[in-house]
Amino acid sequence: MPGIAEQRLILAETIEQAREALRQGRAVLAGGTWLMRAPVRGQVMPERLVSVGRIAALNRVGAEAEEYVIGAAVTHVALVEALRNVQQLAGLVAAAVSSANPAVRRVATLGGNLCCVDFAASDFAPALLACGAHVELETAQGAATLPMSEFLARRAELLSQALLTGVRVPRSVERSAHQRLPMRKAGDYPVAIVSMAICDGELRIAVGSVEPVARRWTALEQALHGQKLTPELAAELAATLNDFRGRDGIEAVGWYRREVLPALVRRCTAALLSGESK
Repeated sequence: MPGIAEQRLILAETIEQAREALRQGRAVLAGGTWLMRAPVRGQVMPERLVSVGRIAALNRVGAEAEEYVIGAAVTHVALVEALRNVQQLAGLVAAAVSSANPAVRRVATLGGNLCCVDFAASDFAPALLACGAHVELETAQGAATLPMSEFLARRAELLSQALLTGVRVPRSVERSAHQRLPMRKAGDYPVAIVSMAICDGELRIAVGSVEPVARRWTALEQALHGQKLTPELAAELAATLNDFRGRDGIEAVGWYRREVLPALVRRCTAALLSGESK
């Protein structure tokens, strides 16, 4: 019987066990929907893994005085069940509902969706950016909290030494929306994603799947500041202020990703104003 150090897969019961396994060079296994398809992408599967699905703290969804806390091992389905009645987070729920397909959503996790450095089409990344979320990490020095934008920019560096344990979404989010343009032939991967949220009276807009990493559309936010928000105005300004450099992929070429953004902005603005999202 091989010792723990030699076992290919260990099942961590605590964050401390997972951190120790990470220190030993193990790769983190969450839902496995991305990792298990490594051979299909021409990549080599990690030889040693640590599963984090049994860690209770990573499966928690809760509401605190100023924030909603969502564990990294929470599945898309579990997130929807926990937050479906929180109207302010309709955009985040829509991101979970629309991502991939029902079979994947039952096992795919929030943390896995955010930690796949090579996966540009994450629905959660722009939705959480728009909501002003922070990520929680467990590092060798202890717990740390970072803005979502910083985490996305430094993922590869951070995740080589730290474990993503969850996200915190401020309760200052007043309303939110999420819209995507999928291509069925590409396995439901979106061509482009637009997420919006109003936080403390300020409009925040994030775009995903267009560039390799999701980011805020600050130029559009600034142009809309102080104006009466309408779908038509938002789409018009989006066309004028489109500074994105679209990536080429199997589901769409870069120029097309940019081209669809004004229409997605129109749809997302309408959803935000009506309180609906999908």
